[in-house]
Amino acid sequence: MTTPSPDHQIIVCTLCKAADGLSRPGQDLAARLQAELDGKLGYEVHGVACMAGCEHPCTVAFRGPGKAQYLFGDIDPATNFADLLDFARMYHTLTDGWSKASQRPQGLWDKTLARIPAHL
Repeated sequence: MTTPSPDHQIIVCTLCKAADGLSRPGQDLAARLQAELDGKLGYEVHGVACMAGCEHPCTVAFRGPGKAQYLFGDIDPATNFADLLDFARMYHTLTDGWSKASQRPQGLWDKTLARIPAHL
């Protein structure tokens, strides 16, 4: 059985510093997500230097073809990792990408910074 070509992306900011001002949790989070999802479920995982969410580190975006895109912030890699994996599975199944906050994993309910429509 062949793995489907990735058509969905998870993008993690790797530049923002954690509340301690020292660590950059996005680097480790991107690596963990890559190990878990890269090439699976049709996902590619990328780390990028800045997503302009510096007031809400760590930021993570989800996008897929013809789907609403999501930007989550204030992600704690230690406590929200499973929530991100659950959202990745759910998001992949959504035809248009739209979900209500209450449909997302509970750990992400208050972490949505933006939902960007695919088309106007």
